[in-house]
Amino acid sequence: MAERMLKFVGTPQALPEKRPAAERRHDFQEIYTRYAREKASEQASRCSQCGVPFCQVHCPLHNNIPDWLKLTAEGRLDEAYELSSATNNFPEICGRICPQDRLCEGNCVIEKGFESVTIGSVEKFITDTAWDQGWVKPIRPRRERPQSVGIVGAGPAGLAAAEQLRRKGYQVAVYDRYDRVGGLLIYGIPNFKLEKDVVRRRETLLRDSKVDFHLNCEIGRDVTLAELRQRHDAVLIATGVYKARDIQAPGVGLPGIAAALDFLTASNREGLGDAVPEFESGALNANGKNVVVIGGGDTAMDCVRTAVRQGARSVKCLYRRDRGNMPGSQREVKHAEEEGVEFVWLTAPQSFLGKDEVSHVRSVRIHLGMPDASGRQTPQEIPNSHVNIEADLVLKALGFDPEDLPSMLQEPDLGVTGWGTLKIDWRSMMTNLDGVFAAGDIVRGASLVVWAVRDGRDAADRIHSYLTTKAASVAVAAE
Repeated sequence: MAERMLKFVGTPQALPEKRPAAERRHDFQEIYTRYAREKASEQASRCSQCGVPFCQVHCPLHNNIPDWLKLTAEGRLDEAYELSSATNNFPEICGRICPQDRLCEGNCVIEKGFESVTIGSVEKFITDTAWDQGWVKPIRPRRERPQSVGIVGAGPAGLAAAEQLRRKGYQVAVYDRYDRVGGLLIYGIPNFKLEKDVVRRRETLLRDSKVDFHLNCEIGRDVTLAELRQRHDAVLIATGVYKARDIQAPGVGLPGIAAALDFLTASNREGLGDAVPEFESGALNANGKNVVVIGGGDTAMDCVRTAVRQGARSVKCLYRRDRGNMPGSQREVKHAEEEGVEFVWLTAPQSFLGKDEVSHVRSVRIHLGMPDASGRQTPQEIPNSHVNIEADLVLKALGFDPEDLPSMLQEPDLGVTGWGTLKIDWRSMMTNLDGVFAAGDIVRGASLVVWAVRDGRDAADRIHSYLTTKAASVAVAAE
């Protein structure tokens, strides 16, 4: 092992080549090029193969990271892919959009003195190579089961569950209210982080694996949850959370103020070739405008970097805490700064000014006071520190809350928590309705794609246990 691994002392960290900011700010292509095979092997060889792999511990999927890094260093990419895909349904997607600096790479044991292993980039390289070489095959279960499972939501949690259930031989149907498969992977994440072809080839793979998709089908409008329960032996709700949080401030209803997801969806739809009236009219188009984004998460980073590419005159990000307390990926912040985004730290909006449409954001400076119950310092306004920031387009990236699912699904008995998320028994992942399970953000709250994949896989296992137990009970009763 020592011959091929433990090279971190003499081999520096090297990410794939990053396109110059002056070039990438004018298009929506991914910003990193792809590793050459030799470079991927070299970077994988930096792994220390430590006894307690904190990278694996801090990955929600507990990917076998040291093992597939070693296989990559040895040039055994087909085996590396098999190992990587054994715990992750979408390794090439997670390799692109996971905040590795907060998860696996941020907990790499060599990080302090030698910079971490480039885990995400190697993961992406392994699976992209697998697609190129034809190693990724449609699912062909050893036996087909008669039971069917209906999945509400074609986002990462629903798709991960669909794949796992098909591997076990279940008949799977996925329902989604949108016209494309992928959820936020398609409409919420910009191309410069995740090109749409990467998602579409997964859709094709699932269709070739005999997963049925029912698109433009809204549960509660086109079919009720009760009808789904009659149609299928089990139902999984994996709708995600889409209700944008709002800000209570004077002038918030002025034209020119929009929710972040509306802006990102319009941009992605336009890139996909759809007719988007709000984009064409300029309402959700940053071209030539002074853009202010309010928020500090990954959605805010997607907005500021999208606005740059749309040709905004200026782009500012207002966040009420400092850089160290920002919830979004620090890598994304760095990319945004390189592309010309100005971050206005320790600043919060107080009101929005304008006559017929927004013209300025009236903001106030913030001081971080004593920590609250969560351990985070409490933002406190500094008196007489108001500043008016010019803005033609204001985007609110304040997070997401669950929609009112009992009403939407026409199932008033469906149990919810005080936060509006679906209430489940975490051991069985079942709601209060027999045979109805839930997973992903609709249970957890707005979170990362990698957690949605984890929850989808876990839900598939629980559904399998439920259906096999139920089938066994029926068989015993029939004797």
